[in-house]
Amino acid sequence: MDGTEITGPQSGSSSEALEILRTRPPQERADAARNREKVLAAAAALFAAKGMEAVSMDAIAAAAGVGKGTLFRRFGDKSGLAVALLDARERDLQERILTGPPPLGPSADARQAGAAPAERLAAFVEAYLDYLFAHLDLVRMSETASTGARYRIGSYAFWHRHVTILLTVALPGEDAEVLAHAVLAGLAGEVAAALKDRYGEQRARAALATAALAVCRLSRPCG
Repeated sequence: MDGTEITGPQSGSSSEALEILRTRPPQERADAARNREKVLAAAAALFAAKGMEAVSMDAIAAAAGVGKGTLFRRFGDKSGLAVALLDARERDLQERILTGPPPLGPSADARQAGAAPAERLAAFVEAYLDYLFAHLDLVRMSETASTGARYRIGSYAFWHRHVTILLTVALPGEDAEVLAHAVLAGLAGEVAAALKDRYGEQRARAALATAALAVCRLSRPCG
């Protein structure tokens, strides 16, 4: 789904394959960057005050003091704004995975084994759920704008590659690339929102973590 492929043995603490998928800050002219920040600040404030569904692109353009044409050309629609608003949050989680302390991040000392792949996977699921429920409306909007939108978001490729690397080590001989999609399937914004609405955040979060990690546990004992 993400156009990536894992071949050969992978290290559970390896970050080389993830670096090329890491979300990068946008490179743009100073005036464009200022307009972008004004739009994102206006959108964030309006979404927080009224909810995403109740806010129009016209209202965002007016609050930001930019033309509607500029807004639509830059972001397309509200789902494009959601992706942009999530950008910094995603970069923070990616940085913690690549360089942070274990078990979420790798061992800082190459002489140390660091956390086991299953432990790192559990830490990733917990950290991702923190991110997901903190920004649930934005994640849901970004993932459901069109059919397959979730798999076209650049950050999905990063999450998928990270989980694939961990499962390749934890479950040798299994199809880690496909299993990684199965792990991530239950962490979709639409699923999380439906469970939260029906059962509350605490029960939804516990169930999603259990389901994601069961892919590893039920296949065979993880290393």
